[in-house]
Amino acid sequence: MQPVSIEIIAGLVGVAGVAGFVDAIAGGGGLLTIPALLWAGLGPVQALGTNKLQAVFGAFSATANFFHKGEIRLRPVLPTVCLTFAGAAAGSVTVQHIRAELLGDLLPLLLIGFALYFLLSPRVGDIDSHRRIPPAAFWPVGFAIGFYDGFFGPGTGSFFALAIVALLGHNLRRATAHAKLLNFASNLAALLLFLEGGHLVWQVGLPMAVAQALGAYLGSHMVLRHGARLARPLLVTVSLLISCRLLMTR
Repeated sequence: MQPVSIEIIAGLVGVAGVAGFVDAIAGGGGLLTIPALLWAGLGPVQALGTNKLQAVFGAFSATANFFHKGEIRLRPVLPTVCLTFAGAAAGSVTVQHIRAELLGDLLPLLLIGFALYFLLSPRVGDIDSHRRIPPAAFWPVGFAIGFYDGFFGPGTGSFFALAIVALLGHNLRRATAHAKLLNFASNLAALLLFLEGGHLVWQVGLPMAVAQALGAYLGSHMVLRHGARLARPLLVTVSLLISCRLLMTR
């Protein structure tokens, strides 16, 4: 592609910062960055690959802050991280051979259901609740959502947060922290496959990565400070906005 102007890069950096902030709290940052990258003139595959480049930095920044503050216990979740990575890699390969229209039709309905769960369920709060499955039973859930992220993508962070709250009984702050760790694993797997295919636009992706990391760091601080009071309404709002956008583009 032709070199991107400084003005366009500056606009993309601003979008990436906002996306990183929102994504660290509720997920859905890609719904801001992918349209912006397409607007800047990147092709669809370049936009997806470059988005994964900057998203990895944002997810790592938020994850590192959550880990530093003691919200992530790495050893119990490590098998899920590995399976999430494997699932995302499998999804990234599969999407090259299978059309995603059916999943695209189903996704808005799933997100609306998740938004209603976050809005209405008394289990979603700042206090841990009853765990419904043992940690080992969550491993295939990580693989499945990771596969989805590599295959399609929008709403992955919300899916992880919902699954962790509903199945493992974590409070919303801890669920958001572990969701970012798992999202980092899935983003990294997809990024490596896009990198192998030569689909990254570095002059755009690297400046956006810096802004995404900064926004994600600030967003993770907001989650740590305000917990469910902030994350819960944002998760509901982001899920509904993603649903509306996907329904409008069908």
